[in-house]
Amino acid sequence: MKTRVHLHLDPETRTEAQRRLKSVRGHVEGILRMLDDESAYCVDVLKQIKAVEGALDKVGELILRSHLRDHVVTAAQRGDADAIVEELMELFKYR
Repeated sequence: MKTRVHLHLDPETRTEAQRRLKSVRGHVEGILRMLDDESAYCVDVLKQIKAVEGALDKVGELILRSHLRDHVVTAAQRGDADAIVEELMELFKYR
């Protein structure tokens, strides 16, 4: 079984990711309200969905940057270079 390191984020990154995700939650709640409103315009809903996708991408970037900085950069020193490369190749399938 693959050994995984727990989520390690510096306090600033963690706080920023949480802030952005709370904003995403608000946007999703707004989209849900729009869907309940028969007068809502489809294009407006799609714009809000795109805004949520963009915000989630930003959170992903924050966490990826933290991972690169805290784990990947030091992988060779730890002797984990091959494992990190495989992990990143798997990750890039989803980005």
